[in-house]
Amino acid sequence: MTSVEVAGQSRLTPEQIVAAAGIAPGTNLFAFDARDVVGRLEALPLVRRAEVIRSFPNRVTLIVEERRPFTVVHAGRLHWIDEAGVDLGVEPRAVPVGAPVLSGLGPDDLGGEGQGSPSERAALGISLLRLLLRARSPLLGQISEIDVSRAEGPVLYTMDGVEVRLGKEEWEARLGRLQGVLAQLGATGEAVASIDLRFRDQVVLKPQAK
Repeated sequence: MTSVEVAGQSRLTPEQIVAAAGIAPGTNLFAFDARDVVGRLEALPLVRRAEVIRSFPNRVTLIVEERRPFTVVHAGRLHWIDEAGVDLGVEPRAVPVGAPVLSGLGPDDLGGEGQGSPSERAALGISLLRLLLRARSPLLGQISEIDVSRAEGPVLYTMDGVEVRLGKEEWEARLGRLQGVLAQLGATGEAVASIDLRFRDQVVLKPQAK
């Protein structure tokens, strides 16, 4: 074998992928186990899926599908995760994010190499964010943070710093009520410190301290 080609990568370099594949130069085209190579490539945190293609007489092509960044989480430091909650690495810069940041997590809550699946708290936050994105909710432009640290369920923070206690169930209906409450508060100019949506058929507002 004299040629190893790489396709599909964007964040990883071809050199990183070839090194992870572990195919030594000069290896016979049919002397290595393609399943082992795929396993090594898919062990890379950024790789979701990999494929190995042998081409006679002497070429191997490594095709990778990289994980796509989904949102930023605050887990000690800012980390990008994909939609499955897998840690894609630390983000050292201040970056604009088109969705609320997930907070209340630690590094152990994230999935990835040697860490297993994301924690229940991380999965809860991702599910809520998926719901907002799927509905193309106007709330995406009003909510800055989703805190999943509390046992009672996710707590949202608006751009104005209002705390919104959402609870663990009936999210779709409660988010609909929240949209109406925020519109009403905006129309009246009333300032509140928190909005509690956890109770059936009622919304509890806590006025802002004067």
